Amino acid sequence: MFAIPFPQIDPVLIQIGPLAIRWYALSYIAGLLGAWWFILRLVKTERLWAGAPFNGKPQATSDHIGDLFVWAALGVIFGGRIGYVLFYGLIYETDHFVSAPWRIFAAWEGGMSFHGGAIGVVLAIIFFARAKKIDMVALGDLVAIAAPIGLFTGRIANFVNGELWGKPSDVPWAMVFPHDSSQVPRHPSQLYEAGLEGLLLFAILCVLTLRFDSLRKPGLNIAVFWAGYGLFRTFVELFFRENAHQSLLGGVVSMGTLLSVLMWVFAGFFFWYALYRKGPALQTP
Repeated sequence: MFAIPFPQIDPVLIQIGPLAIRWYALSYIAGLLGAWWFILRLVKTERLWAGAPFNGKPQATSDHIGDLFVWAALGVIFGGRIGYVLFYGLIYETDHFVSAPWRIFAAWEGGMSFHGGAIGVVLAIIFFARAKKIDMVALGDLVAIAAPIGLFTGRIANFVNGELWGKPSDVPWAMVFPHDSSQVPRHPSQLYEAGLEGLLLFAILCVLTLRFDSLRKPGLNIAVFWAGYGLFRTFVELFFRENAHQSLLGGVVSMGTLLSVLMWVFAGFFFWYALYRKGPALQTP
């Protein structure tokens, strides 16, 4: 069966003695820096805030955004790891963690959950907004627009690592992944997710923000992000991705799919908040 050769990219970019710089770590850094730069551009674009709530001014300053991303980075790291342990490790790798509980903190062994990282970022936004007396929904809208940048870089890193591959396939672009013991051609589902959760979702949010002034309706970008991510992740997991953790409902769905579907509940709340809720936070003084 024909398959495109998998590009042999060393997951370690540079190694000096025991110190190794990995593409995966760089993907987190690139995603955070890219999101930080893009949000700064939005904050400084005055026309986006004309007619918006809060006197037509952004709730966050450039200094706020810089400080926020320190909090967000910690939320991603700790939330991602704790989420992996709770959603996957203690359910599917119980013996691994029970026999050596210290592995809960061994993030360098691998194992990060997007949903856990997302919860960590949400908590970081809430605590930061309360500390700085900023409207947390308006701040969350800015983060939601830029979040797909990090999703894109993260999925590219998954591809470079040759992990989270797709289901067996005979499509012309199928690949044989080096760590797959079956050595059968598979969908490069990491690239599908990079394109959908990353590029397409980013494009949708940019159009809403730059063309349809979605920042004038606090909560709308959050709603679209949660709904879009949940839709794209569920679509890829159901049809293209080989799920190592697929033992829910008799193997019909994976934990990732279930968590993504639950995102639609949050999306529904923020659609209501943005489009139908009436209150001081949504009125232009």
